[in-house]
Amino acid sequence: MLVLVALLIPVVAVLAAFAVDLAWIQLARTELRTATDAAARAGGKALSLYQDVDVARDLAIEIAARNEVTGRGLSLRPDEIEFGSGVLNRTTGRFEFTPGVARPNSVRVVGNRTGASTDGPVGLFFGQLIGLPTVDTSQVAVSTVLDRDICIVIDRSGSMGLDIDFSGTGNGQNCGPLATNTRFYALVEAIGVFLGELDATYVEERVALASYSSRHRIDCVPSQPGREIDFQIADVRVPLTDTYADIDADLDAMIESGIGGRTAIGRGLQKGIEAVTDPARARPLAVKTIILMTDGRHNLQIDPVAVAPDAAALDITVHTVTFSPNADKARMIAVADATGGIHLHADSADELVEAFREIARTLPVLLTE
Repeated sequence: MLVLVALLIPVVAVLAAFAVDLAWIQLARTELRTATDAAARAGGKALSLYQDVDVARDLAIEIAARNEVTGRGLSLRPDEIEFGSGVLNRTTGRFEFTPGVARPNSVRVVGNRTGASTDGPVGLFFGQLIGLPTVDTSQVAVSTVLDRDICIVIDRSGSMGLDIDFSGTGNGQNCGPLATNTRFYALVEAIGVFLGELDATYVEERVALASYSSRHRIDCVPSQPGREIDFQIADVRVPLTDTYADIDADLDAMIESGIGGRTAIGRGLQKGIEAVTDPARARPLAVKTIILMTDGRHNLQIDPVAVAPDAAALDITVHTVTFSPNADKARMIAVADATGGIHLHADSADELVEAFREIARTLPVLLTE
């Protein structure tokens, strides 16, 4: 037995050393994968937020350095970060990365622990006993900023004709042209900023416009055709389009003719769902988003909280915006929470612009490799 034990001790020692080094290599690969994924996702987020590849590259390098690989932060060189186009190949079901395009929507990060990398290869504990002191390992991660189909659902009830500085409730100016100090005019200005932000992004967003109030008819100036108001409870005014001028034109027409009615927020949300799932215009790979806005309180037909699960079931994110001190914030927060969206509140025209700008700059980023 002593002879057998003596013979087996070296074998057990070699196997133990091999197991230790093998576990160390696996840990290094796992940590390198985590660091590389984090850098790619950070780069993609920065690309969508700032629309600047230099800023995105710097942030990817910074985030990589915060993630340790075998006890030290991962050092990325600028040439280990590429920008390009990420497109789904319908045959393989995988996103394919093409570097060097004019309008990138993807970031590819190559995390290296090799002899040629800044941090060098992964050192082994016992491998040097058999002439293998280090091992090379690399990981690749690609994040892609996804296209969006968006529907802006606006409140055209009578309170939207109130003065921006008025904190009460009731009906304001209904017949157009609406004055520049009305809440509706401020909304149109904010949507213009929103569309401008989208126009500057690298990805392609299609936008629809829906509106709601109640069944409302009024002939503001009988002698002037085009000044009549004839609203259904809710409608899709402009279907999904990449021609944002169509939305501007429709909003201008509403300013000219006027607004009015009660507040059927739930019906407006239903029309938003209809717009972003339109089989003739909605893109199957685009992320679906609705921006649901109100300055008042729901008071007609189906509750938007009851409609929110329908949106969630279709993977539609609903961001909600409330405008004015009397807006129904609690209900709109519940709608956003049910669909994974955010809620923003504004009490002034400037705050409303910032709310829409923040939503425009929030683009979904997916790790595609």
